Order: sequence, then C-alpha cells, then structure tokens
Amino acid sequence: MEAKTMTMNALILPSKPTSLFHRVSKDNLVLILVLSLVMSLFAFFLLFPLWSMLQKSVQNADGQFVGLTNFAEYLSSASVWASVSNTLTLGITVTMVVTLAAFGYAYALTRSCMPLKTVFKALGTAPILAPSLLPAISLVFLFGNQGIAKSLLGGQSVYGLVGISLGLIFWTFPHALMILTTSMRTSDARLYEAAKALNTSPLKTFLIVTLPGAKFGLISTLIVVFTLVITDFGVAKVIGGSDNVLATDIFKQVVGQQNFAMGAVTSILLLFPAILAFSADRWVKKKQKSLIDTRSVVYQPSPNKARDTLCFIYCSFISIMVLVVLGMAVYGSLVTFWPWNQTLTLNNYNFTEISTYGWSPFFNSLEMAFWTAVFGTSLIFIAAYAVEKGRAFAPIRQALQMISIIPMAVPGMVLGLGYIFYFNNGDNLLNPLYGTMALLVISTVVHYYTVGHMTSLAALKQLPAEIEATAASIKMPQFKLFYKVTLPVCMPALFDIGMYLFVNALTTTSAVVFLYSTDTIPASVSVLNMDDAGQTGAAAAMAVMIMLSAVCAKLIQWPVAKWLESRTQAWRKR
Repeated sequence: MEAKTMTMNALILPSKPTSLFHRVSKDNLVLILVLSLVMSLFAFFLLFPLWSMLQKSVQNADGQFVGLTNFAEYLSSASVWASVSNTLTLGITVTMVVTLAAFGYAYALTRSCMPLKTVFKALGTAPILAPSLLPAISLVFLFGNQGIAKSLLGGQSVYGLVGISLGLIFWTFPHALMILTTSMRTSDARLYEAAKALNTSPLKTFLIVTLPGAKFGLISTLIVVFTLVITDFGVAKVIGGSDNVLATDIFKQVVGQQNFAMGAVTSILLLFPAILAFSADRWVKKKQKSLIDTRSVVYQPSPNKARDTLCFIYCSFISIMVLVVLGMAVYGSLVTFWPWNQTLTLNNYNFTEISTYGWSPFFNSLEMAFWTAVFGTSLIFIAAYAVEKGRAFAPIRQALQMISIIPMAVPGMVLGLGYIFYFNNGDNLLNPLYGTMALLVISTVVHYYTVGHMTSLAALKQLPAEIEATAASIKMPQFKLFYKVTLPVCMPALFDIGMYLFVNALTTTSAVVFLYSTDTIPASVSVLNMDDAGQTGAAAAMAVMIMLSAVCAKLIQWPVAKWLESRTQAWRKR
C-alpha cells in the first residue's frame, strides 16, 4: 500500500525545476556567448581606450585632474588655429574637387557607351591600392625642389597646402568613385523614357532626373571624402612642409614632444568634425529611399557619339594623371640617387643595406594583413549574423549594432593614441599586448570594422526569410543552419570583406604608427621613417612593394570571386 501511495505521489507531485542551463536552448546559449564575446572585445579595444584618452586630456603630466586647463592652453596658441584653419580649408577644397571629378568619371562609366570601360574602372580605383604616402612621395619627384615638372606649378612650392591637396585628391578619388558609381548604376529607365517622350532637353533631363537620382550618393560622397581628408596623416606628414594640420599635430605632440595630454586634446578636437560628418551621413541614409521597385527597368545608355567621345576624353585624362603619379613613384624607386644620379638600379629595393629593419617591415605587413583578413572576417561576419539573425536577446543585439557603427567615426590617429594610454599602462592586465603583432591586428580590425559589418548585414538581408522560418519549423539548430546554408551562400561577401581588410591593413599608417615595436614595424611606417631620414628612393621602393602586394591580392580576388559566385549563387538565377 505504501509503495502504491509513493507511486501516486510521484505522479501527482511536480518534478524538480530544471536548471537554467537546461532551460536555455543551445542556439540561445551560443548566441549569448557570441554577443558577450563581441561586446567584451569592443569594450576592451574601443570604448576603454577612448575613455582613457578622454581622461588623459583632463590630466597634467603627473596624472592629476586639471579640468579644461589643457584645452584652454592648447586653444590659446596661434599655431593651433592655423592647424584648424588648414584642416578645414583642405577638407572643403579637396572634397569639392574630388566630388566633382569623381561624379564626371562615374557618369561616364554608367551613362555612356564609351569604349574601354573596364580599363577606366580599374584605373579609377587603382589609387586605393597604394598607401597615402605614395602619392606624396611621387609629388616630390614631380614638383619638389628638384622635381622634373616643377615649372608647371608656376613658382608655387609643392610643400604645403598645394601638395597636400594634390596628394589627397589622388588618394580619396577612388573612394568617391565607388560610392557614386554604385549610386548612379541603379537608375530607372522609365524616367528617361518619360523625359524623352516629353521632348525634354538633355541638360534638363540631367538636372531633373540624373542629379536627383544621385542626390544621396553625392551627399554621402561629400561626407566620406571630408572625413578622410581631415583625418589623414600620411600625405601631410610627407609633403606638408611648414603647414600643419590637426593629424600631424597629434603626431608631433606625442612622438616629437612626448606631450601626451596635448596629444589627447588634439585628438578630441579632431574627433568632433569626424563625428559630425558621420552623424550627418547616418541622417542622410535614414532619409534615403529606394528609387527602384519590382516594376523598374534598369537603365541602359544608348550610343551618342558626341557624349561618348567627351566621356572617353575625360576618363582618359583622369587615367593618365593616375598613371603619371603611380608611374613616377615606380620610376623614383628605380633611380640611383634623385636627382643627381638618375641611372636606373634596383639598389633602393635592397632594404637590408638601407635600413636596420631590412625586409622585415614588408613581411610584417603581409603577416598583419593576413591575420587581419582571417580574424577580422570571421569575427565581423559571426557578429553580424548574431545581430541580424539572432532569435533572442534583442536589447543586447541592438546595443551591439549601435557600437558596431562607432569605429567609422573614430579617426585612426585617435584610436592609436587611445591604445597608447590604455595598453601602455603597467597596471593594465592587457599591457603585455602592447607592441605585439596581435595588437596591430586587433587595432586594424577595429579601425575598419564598420564597413565589413555593413557589408555582412547587406549579404544577410538578401537571404530569403523563409529559410530561417523553415529551419525553425523543423527544429534545426541555428548554428547548423549557419554553416550548412548561410555561410556557403554568403561566401562571396566574406571574400570581399577579407580582401578589403587585407588591402587596408597593408596600406594603413595612422592607426598603427603609435603601436609597433622594433619586431613588428609595418611597411607603411617604414616608408614614413625612411622618408624622414632622407631616403626618398628607398621609401618609394617600399611604398611600391605595398602597392604591388595589394595589386597581386586583387588579381587573385577576381578569379576566386568568379568561382565562388558560380558555386554558391546559382540559387539567384531562375
């Protein structure tokens, strides 16, 4: 009887509540682990360094709080206002010139039937494969005190705002071109057909159809180019002469004078215009609406001899300028001793005899670029998947999405200086990372994180929602869906992100110029050091090696991307 009673009680009484671990699904457990890891990485490698820089700006040399004294002292200097004026002048001038030039080039590529479009597109984007130091060195060979085309400047010295402007126009042009080409490629042919039916003149069609369609692309271009110009360090450092800008002020305060507090103050001042430009860009994107729907017809330009000829001449002129700058850098790297002995030689590439570091900076850059591409692509895509496709923890995912946008608003010089204050601190448990290849890789990933994140989100949004719903209905684990479906389908986008990180890791200077050690000095910093030492030919040679490495990476990317598209994107074709 007692046994029967016990059996009945076992059936009636509720069982013990299961543990939290058993109540949380495996998918949600993996999701919270991923979110926690990425949030921790952002905290340690973005937010805490920026906070350390903010703290340093209100402290004196002894670490005591002095409020806004450093800001008052810094802003009382006349040279500071000269740097601010130079920075804003460059920002406005270069932005306007580049936007107009790139708009004409993008118009020729998308709205004409001129020949050699593929060649012109490749040449238009070629400057992005070179470090910003390369055009500055090339301009020295062309228009410097002993330049071969010095007379073309009419007695004006290239060392100063003129040279900085020319170098930045060359370097920022491909960034503007890519934005505008994308913006103008997606046009509705029905609008042009309506304008033609109403006998609208070509000029009026351009003003009422083409320009409004490219409006948001133009605004984004203005903002992006302005941000790149005011935060660039390399061009101004090489060819700036006595004209300082805020980015070079940071370098001089930190490296030249060891005045870290003033370097932090300058960084915060540089952060303000970058944040304002970034905020404006975000506002523009929220206002932007798609002009293409399911009934739209893709615009295909019809041949027009006069227009196509003008477009061909214009693109030829721009392409020749690009080739001249790149070619002059290559030529300068082969000259024995500029300008006194112009015999061609490969001695400038014998870095073992020229620099104490030898070839190690070049191989350090290749190593850094490789690990940045591998680690960065993996981290960025997994984090983007957690944000976009996660089925729980919505507040954490929204917070991660907001933090993922911050790196785009932080200039590389500012990020690098924040790393000095945070990691070069004996009390910090992460101090052993300072000067290591790991920190160089992490800083580069953080610096370029946002573009990869947005690219990943765009790829993930293209996946049909039915895939997730079907997987949930058959109770397939989400992590299994990730590596069986999502990962293969998004592989082309991952490859693009990896290549983007690889090339930028090769060419970046601003974020790593404060973080390297004698064992981890990258090639871009080696170019800077050799140029400072008067070894212009060797500096050009190292810059050319960086460019050639990026070109080889792009040449590898093209067939691999085609192969990936044929293997993973067949589902898009009906």
